[in-house]
Amino acid sequence: MPEVKVGRYRWRILAMLFVATTINYVDRSIIGVLGPTLKDHVFHWTNTEYSNINAAFMIAYAVGMLFMGGLVDRLGTKFGYAVSIGIWSLFSLSHAFVTRAMGWVGFAVARFGLGIGESGNFPSCIKTVAEWFPKKERAFATGIFNAGTNVGAILAPLVIPLIVANDGTHWQYAFCITFVFSAIWLAIWLSTYQKPERHKRVTKGELDHILSDTAVENAERLPWASVLPKKETWAFATAKLSDAVWWFYLFWGSFFLHAQFGLELKGLALPMITIYVISDAGSIAGGWLSSYFIKRGWSINRSRKTTMLICAIVILPVVFATQTSNEWIAVLLIGLAAGGHQAWSATIFTLVSDVFPKKATGSVVGIGGMIGALASAGANLGLGRVLDNTGKGGYFVAFLCAGMLYLVLLLAVHLIMPKMTPRDENLKYVS
Repeated sequence: MPEVKVGRYRWRILAMLFVATTINYVDRSIIGVLGPTLKDHVFHWTNTEYSNINAAFMIAYAVGMLFMGGLVDRLGTKFGYAVSIGIWSLFSLSHAFVTRAMGWVGFAVARFGLGIGESGNFPSCIKTVAEWFPKKERAFATGIFNAGTNVGAILAPLVIPLIVANDGTHWQYAFCITFVFSAIWLAIWLSTYQKPERHKRVTKGELDHILSDTAVENAERLPWASVLPKKETWAFATAKLSDAVWWFYLFWGSFFLHAQFGLELKGLALPMITIYVISDAGSIAGGWLSSYFIKRGWSINRSRKTTMLICAIVILPVVFATQTSNEWIAVLLIGLAAGGHQAWSATIFTLVSDVFPKKATGSVVGIGGMIGALASAGANLGLGRVLDNTGKGGYFVAFLCAGMLYLVLLLAVHLIMPKMTPRDENLKYVS
């Protein structure tokens, strides 16, 4: 019997997720790249005021995660994702209209709106991957779209110094660069996206491949409250506490390099790009590794958790980032840790679709994202105040926590969810 040819349209859908996530992270990363310049030369913020701006984003992201994940599950990925990217694009543009008279409060309002919109990105992406990929490909697919976070974080320090001077001249232009790309993406998404079961470009062979290890689900909606009591939801939420570390790198990495080594905007470009190039490789490698273990016959539980353990060990050396006088050693240590985090992130996102039915993934990712964002907001507010009171010595504690946290979280995840038993469309365990 001739072998049925499996189509590849799902990879085009994945490419769209990658592009949207890249746009998302360019918007999110601009404040981290421009932060020292805006603080010292334009608005003259304190570290506490800058932390308040970041906390506004994180709190909005937490609130948004709670309802945007459920919104994506109710509206579906096509329209739920469209609402998300529409909101974040408008609020990203609004940063350019903040005046000196508005001060940090004006930026906090713009960041709050940005956080609401951007909170829909990962619930939408994870749900789309669950709809378009079989379980054995999901970690790799998640690693690829998640790599867009690093590409966005690379593009920001690459492009911004070309249009903004070290003294902050033309800083407003930095917040306008993604609006057109977002509009184009949105038009393509709305005009082309459908579920694979209804998509005209999906062959029967590809659809059979997509559904090969997943049961067909009914159309009944699952409210987020139904997944809230499940221990697997809280295992994922526990793993997402690591978001506090990632956002520390994203929003405070340039401040650390500025304080420790005196780097200004244009001097920060290459170190920041290096960090996120390394983290990009980590995102793809982490997704590939657990998929590789599964293809070798390992259980999903063993594959995912072994990958998480490797990530936690790779991240540990970042505790020495403040102990070197060589900026490039510090950059490489942070880059290695950021790469480990992204591999960790790609793996834990896949835990959701491994355990929960497709129609619940947006809600579960939303709840976990909310917990991670609230933890990040608390850590960010604390760091800003510590730095104002103690100077750059506060970074030592920050990097110590950043290096040790993942091993603690992995232990907690394993204790909460020792076996990754899947749940069916009614959230009952699959026997």
